[in-house]
Amino acid sequence: MMAGFGHGTRGYPRSRSRTWSRNRPDRATLGIIGVICAIAGFFVLGIILGPVAVVCGWLGMGRTCAGSRPVPALVALVLGAIDTLLAVIWLAGAAAPGGGMF
Repeated sequence: MMAGFGHGTRGYPRSRSRTWSRNRPDRATLGIIGVICAIAGFFVLGIILGPVAVVCGWLGMGRTCAGSRPVPALVALVLGAIDTLLAVIWLAGAAAPGGGMF
């Protein structure tokens, strides 16, 4: 008996231990990446790394604000929001006619 296209000779997958795909990072990894981006954003490129931290934190929380929240994802979301806000304030102050905030 020959196997056709898309129909293997086995009736079960080769790996039974892993039922989820490894194409994307899991929620804990996204939370940790978000925290790293948020902390680095306080020092360099806050206008870029802040929103990246917010997105990583939001995806790490499972794209919802209800229910139990993983701590790294929540920290990434909050620090990323603060980082983005500070970067926007700094850019607005630099664009002012005085040339700075003070």
